[in-house]
Amino acid sequence: MKFDVFGRFQLEVQREGELWVAYRLSPGKRTPLDDLVIPPTFDAAEIAVYLDDLYHEAARPGDVVRLVE
Repeated sequence: MKFDVFGRFQLEVQREGELWVAYRLSPGKRTPLDDLVIPPTFDAAEIAVYLDDLYHEAARPGDVVRLVE
């Protein structure tokens, strides 16, 4: 799944075994985010809300985290 985080950057989150693994996306590049830990008990629907909670300080009024794919 790909998420647009407040129009500032994109993250890809995928399930690898029992864990969620996140990558920051940039043109031609996919960088693992080892310091972003998404609880393994979360289902896919909870991830956008979780990302919003984590990155809320980067948001401007009206910005949202949205699922791109």
